[in-house]
Amino acid sequence: MVAKQAAKHVIDAMPDDASMDDIIHALYVRAKFEHGERQIREGRGVPHKKVKERLGKWLR
Repeated sequence: MVAKQAAKHVIDAMPDDASMDDIIHALYVRAKFEHGERQIREGRGVPHKKVKERLGKWLR
């Protein structure tokens, strides 16, 4: 889906009383998810085990 269509879809799914900040935030989150999914498809994601190791020192 091209960016303009994706943006329209996100905006159309929001309530009519959504603020500009709400819209910008929703578009930002959508863009970040798409970026992360693209990285995973390209094999550039971080395996779950590796993430647990990295976060382990913080979660103790």
